[in-house]
Amino acid sequence: MQAIDLGVGRVDAALRLVRALGAHRYNAGRTHLVHAAAIAAVGDDAGGALAEALAWSRATLALTDLDAASRDERLWRRSTEAEVAAVLDAFWTPSTRADAARAALTKFLAEHELPVGDHAPFDESAEDGVHPLVIDAGWELVPLGELDPERHKGAIAAFGDDLFFDAAVFEEETAIPREPCLLELPAIGAVELLRGARDDGALAEPLVLWMQGNETYVDYLLRGVCRAAKIDLEEDA
Repeated sequence: MQAIDLGVGRVDAALRLVRALGAHRYNAGRTHLVHAAAIAAVGDDAGGALAEALAWSRATLALTDLDAASRDERLWRRSTEAEVAAVLDAFWTPSTRADAARAALTKFLAEHELPVGDHAPFDESAEDGVHPLVIDAGWELVPLGELDPERHKGAIAAFGDDLFFDAAVFEEETAIPREPCLLELPAIGAVELLRGARDDGALAEPLVLWMQGNETYVDYLLRGVCRAAKIDLEEDA
């Protein structure tokens, strides 16, 4: 996959970006997994978007046949963009709430003998070894060959010429193996939740997205997402 740096270096912009990535017409599907420990760490402040998720996390962590330190798939909740953004907000937006959430997650990790990790936040070279993976979020885009001429005319027009678009469709459909067009957040583990944001509201490192698919298509899409999220690409890049 290819890294895309949109210059998103602050928490508030990152939260707007996550919400906007789920709100456009080019999504064919999404898979967002959030670990029960992260939701539970937000605690009783987890109102609004996390109210239902909090009840789920407490019930999950109370299961007697579940090892909370394991990779048991029951520990991850299939979540919405609103829930993902709410968890990130709870840990990253400077406040006493964030302090409490970080302390609760640190306690959980210690109780279950899980390491926080000593790598820098958002270090892609450490992603394969992250455990627990706290947030794993991604979107699958509508294939080029399935774009509707009216509903998706903006993306089609971005190719500049029907021949270029048709060639991109052909390349996508004949690729072996055939791969979906994807956008993903970086792997977020304990290090990212606990140390991914500073007290001044800046991220430890700019938030990088990962993409797989046609670059013209993804570039058009992300420009629209950034407009919706009020992210100035020229200013923030």
